[in-house]
Amino acid sequence: MLRVFILDGYVDEPTCLGVPPYISPYPRYIAGAVWDADPHANVSYVTIDQLRNDTSLLTNFSKSDILVVIAGMSVPGRYLSGFPVSPNELISFLNNISKPVKLLCGPAARYGFGMSGGKPVTATDVVKNVFNIIAKGDGEIVISELIKNNLNSEIIDPSLCRPNPKAIKNFAVKGARIVTQHPFFPDHLITEIETYRGCTRSITGGCSFCSEPSKGSPSFRAADEICEEIAALYNAGIRHFRIGNQPCIFSYMAKDAGDEEFPRPNPEALEHLFQGIRTAAPNLITLHIDNANPGIIARYPKECKRIAKSIIQYHTAGDVAAFGVESVDPVVIKKNNLKATAEEVYDAITLLNEVGSQQGANGLPELLPGLNFVFGLDGETKNTFTLDYEFLKKIYDDNLLLRRINLRQVIPIPGTRMFQIGEKNIRKHKAAFQHFKRKVRQTIERPMLKRVVPPGTLLKAVFAETYEGKLTFSRQLGSYPLLVGIPGVYPLHRFYDVKIVDYGYRSLTAVPFPLDVNTAPRETLEAVPGVGKKRAIRILAKRPFHTKKDFINALDNPMIAQAIGDYIRLD
Repeated sequence: MLRVFILDGYVDEPTCLGVPPYISPYPRYIAGAVWDADPHANVSYVTIDQLRNDTSLLTNFSKSDILVVIAGMSVPGRYLSGFPVSPNELISFLNNISKPVKLLCGPAARYGFGMSGGKPVTATDVVKNVFNIIAKGDGEIVISELIKNNLNSEIIDPSLCRPNPKAIKNFAVKGARIVTQHPFFPDHLITEIETYRGCTRSITGGCSFCSEPSKGSPSFRAADEICEEIAALYNAGIRHFRIGNQPCIFSYMAKDAGDEEFPRPNPEALEHLFQGIRTAAPNLITLHIDNANPGIIARYPKECKRIAKSIIQYHTAGDVAAFGVESVDPVVIKKNNLKATAEEVYDAITLLNEVGSQQGANGLPELLPGLNFVFGLDGETKNTFTLDYEFLKKIYDDNLLLRRINLRQVIPIPGTRMFQIGEKNIRKHKAAFQHFKRKVRQTIERPMLKRVVPPGTLLKAVFAETYEGKLTFSRQLGSYPLLVGIPGVYPLHRFYDVKIVDYGYRSLTAVPFPLDVNTAPRETLEAVPGVGKKRAIRILAKRPFHTKKDFINALDNPMIAQAIGDYIRLD
């Protein structure tokens, strides 16, 4: 029996996220390709974090026939539940494993290992002695050919790519069941779904730093095939989905895509897709999107408003359309062929606020924009930071809502125009970037959070992931979830409803709701508005309470006790 191990070292690309709680299409397509070639194959899946915690898994790797590693970060990110594998880790773990044919797939195979913003990638050559095949093409196609050729790696072309989207139709469906082996399955796992590959702006070269234009013009997957994949994932037990693996969801099936840099959107196609997803997964819990091109939204407001309304009709609340703004400096926009002017981005933000700012069932607005800025680009000067700040300040002063502001430094990817420029602007403006980031966090991000999620807001189903001291960090599942710190040590890997009580620069502080005042830790009691340390000690000394009246009588101020009563429960 053919034995295949898939080691997920996680990916983070402009159009694809596979860091937990996300699982990318890579392992699913690859598992599907194996089962398509050999239905009886034994395919095992582990994450790099499982290997980090249990190196005895290497014994199983060494007994396999094929070992596939998926890795690569081409955009910098912030992670809570895992971190992408480094080349040094791969060398350390795999260098002494000789039996299986070893494949490296994903962005690491194509571009090298990007480990953080503002730093060059580590060339794939550093791991060339570890792997038999470094698949610069599509891993699922390469492994399919490998199996057909009796595992003879020497005759396999590592640059093989799928000829069209139909080539992965069976792989996407057959590989869906691999998700059951993920350690976060089923309650805390989000599947990233691909609708198309390629970029509409590839005909003009696209943004200077982005790897997506190298994939050519858009190649759309049929809605029915996407829904068939989602049905397979749903039947396997998945309840959380993100339609995130594409440069712009508003451009799905766009008319004249491939001929026009900014093709006219196709609202009917998006309506058909999202309606089909809901039919395929009727009791899903999360359905979110990711990337959206503000240049498309600004140019076609009528069509994009229809699309946004369709998304809101079928999605789940707390959704984010991530706008790749990069910069509003006209010089930087021109030199890097960025996708939208400041005015166009502003118009796109306004449109989504008009359609999606109402509060949804989980406590967050239905659909808001998130802004991604990239620093270190060609043409950047100190004035760039001034212009970017003035733009963000205008958005805030005009009472518009943003769900996130992501400030990152570019990773110069081989094959992009930014690779020639490298990190010189990052080094030159290091101090300006740090000052800008602090200023944005203090004067815009924190007050914006308070506007998006006012004090006392009830956020439903935040998932407890990790501890930091006596603080339990939690997040809702979905696109760009807000980090919620719950004072106190609470059991992990459970969902809690919480009420917001305070704000960090990029996070919220909340207490479980309703709060059991007779069992709540001191740290949680102190965080409830109006309690503080002294009253928390008084509550601890006088509990258990049997009625709210007992609780009110026990405190020194009945008005404060009454206000605290909005947060508590007495069983």
